Amino acid sequence: MDTYLNSRSWKVLCWNVRGINSDKKWDSIRDKIVESNCDILCLQETKRENFDIQFIKKLCSSSFDSFEFLPSVGASGGILTVWKSYLFHGQLVFSNDFNLTVEFSSKHNDSKWVLSNIYAPCTAPGRHAFLHWFKNIQMPAEVYWLIVGDFNLIRKPENRNKPGGDLTNMFLFNEALSALGLVKLPLYGKQFTWTNKQASPLLERLDWFFTSQSWSNNYPSSSVSTMAMKTSDHVPCLISINTSIPKGKVFRFENYLMEHEHFIDIVQHGWSLTTSQTDTAKIITAKFKNLRRVIKAWQSQLSSLKAVISNVKLILTFLGFLEEFRDLALHEWNFRVILEQKLISLLRQQKIYWKQRGTIRWVTKGDAGKNSFMQMPP
Repeated sequence: MDTYLNSRSWKVLCWNVRGINSDKKWDSIRDKIVESNCDILCLQETKRENFDIQFIKKLCSSSFDSFEFLPSVGASGGILTVWKSYLFHGQLVFSNDFNLTVEFSSKHNDSKWVLSNIYAPCTAPGRHAFLHWFKNIQMPAEVYWLIVGDFNLIRKPENRNKPGGDLTNMFLFNEALSALGLVKLPLYGKQFTWTNKQASPLLERLDWFFTSQSWSNNYPSSSVSTMAMKTSDHVPCLISINTSIPKGKVFRFENYLMEHEHFIDIVQHGWSLTTSQTDTAKIITAKFKNLRRVIKAWQSQLSSLKAVISNVKLILTFLGFLEEFRDLALHEWNFRVILEQKLISLLRQQKIYWKQRGTIRWVTKGDAGKNSFMQMPP
């Protein structure tokens, strides 16, 4: 039997959202989930004391159906980890004021690994308590361990764009990392992950991503990339993990396409393409291949709204990079504010777009219309 040795990968989206109790935040989180195509979501500073599955559906598609959370203390703090149960079985193994740690087991190959979602305090006593706890974690060396989140600490003066920073905290943070033997994941994209959003901003690297040595040996291609910032003062970060296992090539047909006015014409065109086969079974297989190719090409051209959203995000990312090298001029600052407002408006239009077509119930279930797929042979 022929198999295709593809890179089986999964992704973790990590973001300090600075509160999760508004439509604007829900739309932004949902958009980042769709953009990143993540499988696990780690949020910090939710500022929410309780979660249930109905609230989770405001943020995620129905495939994100398992979660653990650390409640906020009033309007301060709060951690949330959400995942797709058809990919992973997750079990809470430890939580305290600073972290939410879940052990995951893959439903593809039964491999186990541990994810710690961190939100460290920003006060001096809180940082001291966090670092004392963090340094003394007893994690077996053989455990595949991934640590992500907002540490509210920098490791060196170059982790901020202006002079300053507590050298003692830097030393204690690096000492803790050394004691744990952790490996820092490379960050691609923006150099800093937090801004105070002032006209002459202070920028800092407060979000960090580490692994155990055993993780680094088993998943050497793991990396982190920044995404466009909006509705928060932190940059969303996407952790990509890769490993190689046999996996077939599958084209997933989204059912909402059947509601499109040109769908029948596209199917008739794809099915009518000639084949060189003579055997009946091979003719059918060849026709499905032709149909898959035609639908895939057609699908990639749909929705100019998607292209507009992508272009706005690109400009926002460019302005973020520009801000790392110099202060934005007044017209650039105003332009970014206009773009951020425009992006929120476009995301709301996108939600209406899907809702009108009646298949992906965007308001309550995100892209839940992807529950059912037609699988066509390669």
